[in-house]
Amino acid sequence: MPASIIIFLEKCTGCTLCVKACPFGAIHMANKKAVIDMGKCTLCGACVEACKFKAIELKKDAGAKRDLSGYKDVWVFCEQKKGVIQSISFELLGEGKKLAGKLGVKLCAVILGSGMDSKIAELSERGADIIYIVDHPALKSYQDDPYTEVLVKLAEEYKPEIILCGATTIGRSLVSRVAVKIGAGLTADCTGLDIDEKERLLLQTRPAFGGNIMATIITPNHRPQMATVRHKVMKEAEIDKSRKAEVIRKNYPEDVMKSRTRLLDVIEEIEETVNLAEADIIVSGGRGVGGPEGFAMIKELARALNAAVGASRAAVDSDWMPYSHQVGQTGKTVCPKLYIACGISGQIQHLIGMQSSDVIVAINKDPDAPIFKIATYGIVGDIFELVPALTKEFQRLLNK
Repeated sequence: MPASIIIFLEKCTGCTLCVKACPFGAIHMANKKAVIDMGKCTLCGACVEACKFKAIELKKDAGAKRDLSGYKDVWVFCEQKKGVIQSISFELLGEGKKLAGKLGVKLCAVILGSGMDSKIAELSERGADIIYIVDHPALKSYQDDPYTEVLVKLAEEYKPEIILCGATTIGRSLVSRVAVKIGAGLTADCTGLDIDEKERLLLQTRPAFGGNIMATIITPNHRPQMATVRHKVMKEAEIDKSRKAEVIRKNYPEDVMKSRTRLLDVIEEIEETVNLAEADIIVSGGRGVGGPEGFAMIKELARALNAAVGASRAAVDSDWMPYSHQVGQTGKTVCPKLYIACGISGQIQHLIGMQSSDVIVAINKDPDAPIFKIATYGIVGDIFELVPALTKEFQRLLNK
């Protein structure tokens, strides 16, 4: 065991401070003594700090330095939905190629699904040297259990040095489970990746403290090094139709494909406008829109421009728009050619998700709003007058 935790019952007074301190609900009281459920305990040590009677001890065994020499190659988990490879996968293949080049190893694409043979050429053209493919009906749509078990088995057999995955709903759910099972470190929501060539370390950069600083994180003692990367922060790999990748097909027993849950149906959100993550133009509304009825004019402007509709966290938290439209640190990162911010003050949480847009137009009645500091063009005025006027003019010019 790399670490262990023990409760000294003779010192435990039954004060319940450890129960309240445990963020995972892993401690309960039995006969006025604390008991740890090791199925839930993550050995985080919060209970040790909370205990005033030194009744809990956490031992972390550094042990001998692990042999990391057997790990090689950069892996990209290529997410697919309904058999279509998601664009975040191509972004990661582009970045993964740079990392593999610096390490002198191969770039590998990993794809799970059903009937995915037709996508092999597509991944080859995007720069993959090796493609690991697991094709099974149980993998047609994402489910936690079979996807996790398959990726764990692949990683344990082939020992990748790095595993990259998109910071999508699926990616975040999958790789966190994989990291726990294989004892690897994981950095979430990275916006930059690089290599320390001397130490062969993945330099994983992400915003911290609400975006006020950029932290670079390393995993020196464990492999693989794992990271999720936000959408639209890296360029897609270029297409080279002359490339041919080595294909490794794997099959696993049926018990690996078992799931504790059953997928009943997938209900797609009905969009009146363009998909937010892929849009070249985005019109976003914030607290200044005033309510859900205010987003009607935002959607009308978006339709006139064939644009996607975005929203600030304040608007989403107020239930004015669904979470799928949220732009920002806890929403989607976007990088459109044109971003129109309507009634958005420009808090750092929102700016992190859209500040890389080519052109930013901000409309706000407050001339001191932070959004104007990063805006390419700023318009000070009432959005309820300006947005309908812009819509009318765009409709006239674009004949819509």
